[in-house]
Amino acid sequence: MSVDDRGQPWWKAGKRPDYRFSLANERTFLAWIRTALALMAGATAIHQFAHNLGPWQLRLTLVLVLFAMGALLGGSAYRRWAKAERAMRHDQDLPLSLLLPLLSVFAVVLAAMLAALIYMADR
Repeated sequence: MSVDDRGQPWWKAGKRPDYRFSLANERTFLAWIRTALALMAGATAIHQFAHNLGPWQLRLTLVLVLFAMGALLGGSAYRRWAKAERAMRHDQDLPLSLLLPLLSVFAVVLAAMLAALIYMADR
């Protein structure tokens, strides 16, 4: 729990932002959580139902990568929300997130891996 110069928790420091911005920030947080859960659900589905989808070592690697990315997103969602809330309270620019380009690259790599697995399964 971080505190400001006067010993206040960050959520009491600065000025209270317009509730619409706080609610929008919360919706963004929930979207990150939904994405994390979707990645983990996809990993579970591949593990449980896609036994004919390529070699088991490749499937296991894909499942573990999906779980790891889901955990990373889920763990980072709160931190990202808190940084944005803190910035709004102090009239600062919203922080940039390295997760956005990372997630974009991950989606492209994931699509390529899934396409390769499906191609190998149909051969």
